Amino acid sequence: MEPIDEDSARELWADYVAAHPEYADEQPPTERFGDSAELANELLGLVLDGPKRATAGLVAEFRDEGEPLPRIGGHWVVADGASVARAVLRSRELRIGPLGSIDDQFAWDEGEGDRSRDYWLDAHRTFFSRSCARIGVEMSDDVEVVFERFDVVWPQPPG
Repeated sequence: MEPIDEDSARELWADYVAAHPEYADEQPPTERFGDSAELANELLGLVLDGPKRATAGLVAEFRDEGEPLPRIGGHWVVADGASVARAVLRSRELRIGPLGSIDDQFAWDEGEGDRSRDYWLDAHRTFFSRSCARIGVEMSDDVEVVFERFDVVWPQPPG
C-alpha cells in the first residue's frame, strides 16, 4: 500500500482540534485497518457505517514497527485504502491477552462477518498469520493481542 497521506491526516486532525482544542497538544498516529487497500476500505466502511467499534492488533507488530501500544483516551487517525485520512478514533477500552481469549461480545463489537467468535477467530488467525510471517513471530492462539474498543469522534457520526 502507498504511504499514508500525512497532509490529509494533519488537516483532519486540525479540523478535530478546532472543535476540541483541549487535544491540541496530542500527536496521534495515523493507521489503516488491514494489510491491503481493499481490506482497509472494507473495515473503514464498517467503522463509518457504525457496527465496527473494536479492533485487535498484535503486540509484536507494535514492537516491530517501534510504535507505542494504544492508551485509553488516546486518539488515532484512520486512513482509507487510498491512504487518505478519513476519521479520528478515540480508544475507550484496552486489554492485552492471548488471541484465544477473544470473547463473544468483543467479536460482535468488531462488527465483521457474522460477528461471531468463530468467524472472528478464523479471520484473525488468517490475518495474524500473515503479520507473524512478515515480522518473524510464531503464530499461535497464545500470541499476545491488544483488544481495543474505540469511539468515532470525527467526523461526528449522525444521530
